[in-house]
Amino acid sequence: MRDLKYLIAYLLPATALLGLAWQGAWSWLTLVLVFGILPAVELFTPESKENVPDSLEEDRSQRLFFDCLLYANAPLLFGIVGWYLWTVSSQTLSAAEVLGLTLGAGVVAGTCGINVAHELGHRANKAEQILAQIMLLPTLYQHFFVEHNRGHHKNVATDEDPASARLGENVFRFWLRSVSAGWRNAWSLERERLTKAGKPESSWSNAMLQYSLFQTLWLAGIFFFFGWKGLLGAIAIAVVGFLLLETVNYIEHYGLRRQMLPTGRPEPVSPRHSWNSDHELGRIFLYELTRHSDHHFKSTRKYQILRHLDESPQLPFGYPTSILLALVPPLWFRFMDKRVTR
Repeated sequence: MRDLKYLIAYLLPATALLGLAWQGAWSWLTLVLVFGILPAVELFTPESKENVPDSLEEDRSQRLFFDCLLYANAPLLFGIVGWYLWTVSSQTLSAAEVLGLTLGAGVVAGTCGINVAHELGHRANKAEQILAQIMLLPTLYQHFFVEHNRGHHKNVATDEDPASARLGENVFRFWLRSVSAGWRNAWSLERERLTKAGKPESSWSNAMLQYSLFQTLWLAGIFFFFGWKGLLGAIAIAVVGFLLLETVNYIEHYGLRRQMLPTGRPEPVSPRHSWNSDHELGRIFLYELTRHSDHHFKSTRKYQILRHLDESPQLPFGYPTSILLALVPPLWFRFMDKRVTR
């Protein structure tokens, strides 16, 4: 019965659906939940450091229930995006309603889309990997599948990794660096892979060429069915979604660096190179993404068996509150810099 707690995560897409249905002030319901209710509740609820016993890990990792929780996000994601596009392109809305619905749909694209795709993208099952890439489509961030798995996990907590924020770097500068460098790195990684395989960069085997075509067709299809308003809305929710991802990247590795060895290579990745949060609600809504150290320690470990590790540095707040803090750099630096350097 305790596993049913993960059903709470569906409150997020539910608020987006209610916002689209009721509009008015309800257009902001998703933002109120994620950045109002969740941070407030987390301030008054305890953290949980409890881990799944080793003897139960194998059985728990094979339970279909946990996979179905992820799969169900796909129809919700595309249903919400489609309803949003129809709403903004065909209905008369106030500027406040458009902004609220756009931010809400963008948050859904970043959580039900990118976050779930992140989990599925680490699976060995080809079908789950394909689903992950499809779910990255609404945020126009399919290159994340390449750069995150083959770049970020290799170079995390080094200056070679654009998704590892540097000490004293504010989130807005980080956005510019991580978004642009991550996209360039994905092209480089594909070029390197194709060269080793003896294929030209222009080959259809180049995933980045495929993603470019798929994303262009996605936007072209939206323009055909929903016009300029729909196209602008699609781009807007994509930006909101991938900036939410990049803000999460920012708080996950801020200021943490692997030491360089005499060989000139960085030390192996350890739990000390990712910030963790054991706040229960954030863990549930993000499918345990907040137990990030264990994810980097073994990226194939499924979300339902990720562990609290005592040696990993802990965020003072949950992810929703940490995201808000990051958007106010002086406050973020005040809380975090002393934790990085001590």
